[in-house]
Amino acid sequence: MQTELLAPAKDKETAFAAIDCGADAVYIGGPAFGARSKAGNTINDIKEIVDYAHRFYVRIYVTLNTVLSNSELQEAVNMIQELYDIGVDGIIIQDMGILELAINGKLPPIPIHISTQCDNRDIEKVKFFERVGVPRVVLARELSLDKIRDIRSNTKVELECFIHGALCVSYSGLCYLSEHIGGRSANRGECAQPCRKKYTLVDDFGNVIAQNKHLLSLKDFNASNHLKELVDIGVNSFKIEGRLKDINYVKSVVLYYRKLLNNLSDKTSSGKVFTDITPDITKTFNRGYTDYFLRERRKCFNFDVPKGQFVGKVTKIGRDFFEIDSLDTINPQDGLCLGNDFGCLVNKVEDNRIYPNRMSEIKKGDFVYRNKDAKYEKYINNAKVTRKIGISLCVVDNRIILTDEDNNMVSLEFPSSTLSHNPARMNETFRTQFSKTGESDFYIDRVNISGHIPFMPISVINELRRKGLSLLMQERIKNYPKEIQKELNYSEFYKSEYDYRANVYNDSAREFYSKCNCEIVGDNKPIELMRTKHCLKYALNMCRSEKKLFLVDEKGAKYPLKFDCKNCEMVILS
Repeated sequence: MQTELLAPAKDKETAFAAIDCGADAVYIGGPAFGARSKAGNTINDIKEIVDYAHRFYVRIYVTLNTVLSNSELQEAVNMIQELYDIGVDGIIIQDMGILELAINGKLPPIPIHISTQCDNRDIEKVKFFERVGVPRVVLARELSLDKIRDIRSNTKVELECFIHGALCVSYSGLCYLSEHIGGRSANRGECAQPCRKKYTLVDDFGNVIAQNKHLLSLKDFNASNHLKELVDIGVNSFKIEGRLKDINYVKSVVLYYRKLLNNLSDKTSSGKVFTDITPDITKTFNRGYTDYFLRERRKCFNFDVPKGQFVGKVTKIGRDFFEIDSLDTINPQDGLCLGNDFGCLVNKVEDNRIYPNRMSEIKKGDFVYRNKDAKYEKYINNAKVTRKIGISLCVVDNRIILTDEDNNMVSLEFPSSTLSHNPARMNETFRTQFSKTGESDFYIDRVNISGHIPFMPISVINELRRKGLSLLMQERIKNYPKEIQKELNYSEFYKSEYDYRANVYNDSAREFYSKCNCEIVGDNKPIELMRTKHCLKYALNMCRSEKKLFLVDEKGAKYPLKFDCKNCEMVILS
């Protein structure tokens, strides 16, 4: 079975790096309407990425996964047409208005993937999108292996699931907390991440249960121990989160998962990665790792400091230094976070003494987290990573035949038929020179020479090689397996009514649901600000408590909590 390793990219340079490190596909924000509004890219930059990616049969998907107003739909249509024209392989959407436009012939036949922002956690919803005719659905992150297996067993649509990166504490698409607090809507790509802020948990009598803790902050997702199970289930695409992450993070994580997946399944793209490093994802920025709900309910939260990996505790304070009980080595220029979210850089380290650039809030007993590993950053930054496509070279009947790993083939004639005075030496010279593929995107994997090579100067062999590789790349691009969106259609929705959680913000989306026999009821004002599988009662061993609980933010705003114990979910109300 083939599986796709799908990498994030915030910009052109990061996309190139992800491709070089072995990604089978890259998802990236376009000029507008992506769920990471600060990670947009121009059409020209995306075209450069597409042109480079397609050399390796790597696919490029563009995120268009925000909800749209009526006035924005035409701009979105124009952008989708531009993306199609430059060869983008698919768009990732949330707004059903785009499906309505596609069904009515207003869009080019670009493949449409359904974003995790559509809250794809029920088999009924996945089957609905399958009936509509989309090729792929991105699953919710909260699903267990058993639930993914059940969806796979009952659908044929491609399934994409996250395997690594930051976790949204809310079901994706159903978080309205950021918009409620400051008008920045997560469904419009403007989330202010209130889940990473501090809260106090109190009961209805005002008793404090947990004070000034990051009560909604989750650890980062790491499904590497479950890759084989996910491959065996039949997941089609493994997605790394991180369209705002820096280039070294993407390089490290993609290299890590590429190596793991190479031992489990065939890749969907071409080429082999050559590198001189061994990636270590424990040294990339993380808040501690969790496999979330894949196997069973875990303690997936990090209430203390959501800003890095735990490395120790402060044991001594000096005038301009401190000491910690750490098994890890701390290096100059490391970034640390301590105590009450106090951050500092390490200026120097002498024995077990750490000299930071500032000391003002450091106290004995503080937990220490590292959010930048300077030594590892340098290691990754200086890494040599290249990706090359394997070629078999065959010489027969006075012709050179080059065949790549996707069975693209070109043939060249020798410019001369004059035999060499030393045929064995000529054959070896030809083999050696033709294997020097240098800065090209190819490497010679196999050589089969039948008979003797005619006499040629080395310069002629080199020119034949350059010409042959150029022709082969042209042949690859010509034969790129472009996918076209099949005809979409309306299908019966699995609910007769849908409320604000449908995230309908334009007439086209409303029309789509209507034609699928689903009425959108009420307005867009949410009753629930957040629904999450992360439950504070469970986290604080209070499952049997009947107390009414409230979250209080740093500005004193108070939010009632509701607990759906049957489904083990927590709801934050306004």
